[in-house]
Amino acid sequence: MPRRSSALRWLLPAIVALLWLGLAGPLGGFSGKLSSVQENDSTAFLPDSAESTQVTELQRGFATERSLPVVLLWESEDGALDQGQLGEIADRTAEAVRIAEGADALLGEASPPIPSQDGEAAQVLLPLDPGLGDELPALVEELRGVPAVEGTTAHVTGPGATFADFAGGFEGIDGLLLLAAFGVVLVILLVVYRSPILPLLVIGTAGMALVASTAIAYFLAREGWISVNGQSQGIASILVVGAATDYGLLLVARYREELRLEESRFTAMRIALRQSWEPIVASGATVVLGVLCLLFSDLGSNRGLGPISAVSIGFAVLAALTFLPAVLVLFGRAAFWPFRPKHGSEHAHGRGWERVATTVGRRPGRVLVGSLGLLAVMAAFAPTFDADGLALSDAVRGGSPSATGQEALERHFDAGGASPAVIITPAGDWEAVAQAAGRVDGVSEVAPFTGEGPPGRAGEPVEVDGLVRLDATLADAPDSTEAQETVADLRTAVREVDPEALVGGSTASDLDTQDTAARDLLVIVPLVLLVITIVLALLLRAVVAPVLLVATVAVSVLSTVGVGALVFDHLFQFPGSDPQVLLIGFVFLVALGIDYNIFLMTRAREESLRHGTKDGVLRALAVTGGVITSAGLVLAATFGALTVLPLVILTQLGFLVGFGVLLDTFVVRSLLVPALVHLIGDRIWWPSTLAKGPVEQPRERELSGATVS
Repeated sequence: MPRRSSALRWLLPAIVALLWLGLAGPLGGFSGKLSSVQENDSTAFLPDSAESTQVTELQRGFATERSLPVVLLWESEDGALDQGQLGEIADRTAEAVRIAEGADALLGEASPPIPSQDGEAAQVLLPLDPGLGDELPALVEELRGVPAVEGTTAHVTGPGATFADFAGGFEGIDGLLLLAAFGVVLVILLVVYRSPILPLLVIGTAGMALVASTAIAYFLAREGWISVNGQSQGIASILVVGAATDYGLLLVARYREELRLEESRFTAMRIALRQSWEPIVASGATVVLGVLCLLFSDLGSNRGLGPISAVSIGFAVLAALTFLPAVLVLFGRAAFWPFRPKHGSEHAHGRGWERVATTVGRRPGRVLVGSLGLLAVMAAFAPTFDADGLALSDAVRGGSPSATGQEALERHFDAGGASPAVIITPAGDWEAVAQAAGRVDGVSEVAPFTGEGPPGRAGEPVEVDGLVRLDATLADAPDSTEAQETVADLRTAVREVDPEALVGGSTASDLDTQDTAARDLLVIVPLVLLVITIVLALLLRAVVAPVLLVATVAVSVLSTVGVGALVFDHLFQFPGSDPQVLLIGFVFLVALGIDYNIFLMTRAREESLRHGTKDGVLRALAVTGGVITSAGLVLAATFGALTVLPLVILTQLGFLVGFGVLLDTFVVRSLLVPALVHLIGDRIWWPSTLAKGPVEQPRERELSGATVS
């Protein structure tokens, strides 16, 4: 019987490990397929109620569909273009058309070469299919390979090329991003544990979670249940690596602690799991519920990020509580080689953290005031954070070929000529609406859609179901904030003539996206705070502690935003930021930031049951300081890996979450929260019985010779 019991103890972890390893191969085959079901067209994520979405639907009645125009531009290097050059430009245009037709990408007819008024440039408009997806960047690059015309500089620009350059920034998402993330995590773990085996086991756990979550996300996206774009795929990949590593570190720390107290590796793991599963599951549930609040967003891109992130966290928890314990038990103490924890040896939590705990215990008031003062100074700059939007042409760090081409286009043509604002108005008032639209600053020309030739051709407008379409050419680049302001003024002007007039187009879609993102920020922020407060209340069985913990994380987020405003504006000199960066950054910072408070406070509650709150929180700080700091460094580093992709949005998000996690780890969790709990004492647990003081006698598992009271 003892032999059978011993065999079963080996058999169960072996089966669990083999199941994960056996599934990793087949599921890994779906990792590369996730990009094939991405939806990167921002207009597809707008709600049906958005004005630009309504215009897109009405536009189909005029036998036209929304296209993604690419502008081919030839700029003379010396004076006006001569007839020979114009003839060559016509030949190059025919070649570009053949390339687009060969890719089945042309939606309608290309315009003939259009000379500029100064005669120094010529442009051609290629209306491409907006549903090209991953094929667009390759097509734009092929168009850029069309031979140049002697004496000119050629550019491929316009909304289609701008979007292609932006989408090209996601090309390294399956390789470079994950390589950077796993690489930095491996280096940190090697430094922390000084073991060649243990880091590989933890990294392997994160890898298992990543493979499984990516496969599930692919199936959900393929069936149309969730929407995935390049941004959400990258964020979710980083999230699962960081979270799985964090949860793994918490379990490893507790397992190593128990190996010093228990001779049997199986007993040590059983105790470690019993003590760790609750904070790990609570942490995962907090993040899952936090990101699922994104389902209340009106933007489909945010709604898609919620489920894919929740799936990632779910598998991170599952892998950390199944695969990692299994392989740790199979390796036993050898996993920590060459510094194996010996049974009966002293467990040193780190003299540094014991000194921090002692300092907090002796001067909690000073520590509280100092840390709050530091956070307040940082938070003072939060109102200066520029979240008014970011032009797509500015979204690639260091510039892009399309942005250079856009600057050349603006030197000779109306910058918004390739992508006019589309006005749909009742036929009876179309002339008055056109006149009102033409008087708006930033509008260069307004012409009715006649159904023949390019916009601007004279003739009677096409009337469909009592509606007329007008095309308003904007003076500014269609993806610029100036163009969005013009569209906002345009909407006001045409409604004063006819309240039923609608304004759409690509610029209007960008404006509606910004407005929707701002609305989401106002709705989702309080919802996330409420949900996380409820989760903490259930976990800690208290009311006071959850409210104070959420308040400290909120202050930490404000401080992070303040520092981000300074860094983005003065150090990186970014032209602006997207409201979605603030929203996603907030959700992740609150959900992930509260994790470390969960790790600390669940241990504090455990210690408070035996020693009282004042001493218990200091003991918890000394015990958890090392592992939580390591987890914070890992999570910050993994989100920092987002900066390897040349996109401003991901760089900003990586900095905000990375810096915020470090701030929360080293200031909020290490100083502010322990000082606050120490000053409040047992009342922090109100209304639980623990608020009346310790209810158990101390057991003989004390900190290693340290006094933290």
